[in-house]
Amino acid sequence: MTGRRTPLTAVALIATGVLVTVLALAMASGLARPFGPSGPDLAVSGAYLPQPVTAEIAGGYLTVTNTGDAADELTSVTSDLSDDITMHQSVGDGMRQVVSFKIPAHGTLELQRGGSHLMFTRLDRKPVESDRVSVTLHFAETAPVTLDVPVEAPTFTPGAGPRS
Repeated sequence: MTGRRTPLTAVALIATGVLVTVLALAMASGLARPFGPSGPDLAVSGAYLPQPVTAEIAGGYLTVTNTGDAADELTSVTSDLSDDITMHQSVGDGMRQVVSFKIPAHGTLELQRGGSHLMFTRLDRKPVESDRVSVTLHFAETAPVTLDVPVEAPTFTPGAGPRS
């Protein structure tokens, strides 16, 4: 029987080829993931910038959620508001500048008042409530994410009422 294909063998080969093609198309379109762990899968939410009190410095806050199987890091931030944006972590009653923020697999990075945050210094302009600021987040593994961040009232607290 060597060298001869039966009709059943031919059907099995065609079915295998169709299955491989469908799986490849699903993976390419993002409908299916390859076997094994995935990389980071980031989503950014809740971004806002309170209207700064002075024209020299502003803070930025947001949440990055990672539903992927691998960690990532926020490594830098760029914006049309300032060329000088640093990342800070609260330590006791003070803060210290950090070079990156870790985003754990299946975890979140929360930048919030009284905690870790973005600091915009040497502002190009003083943003006022209802303005929008373009901010791009740069990560170690994931492609950059550009946000259109609303400028809120100086006393804005997320969840305390409707946004402007």
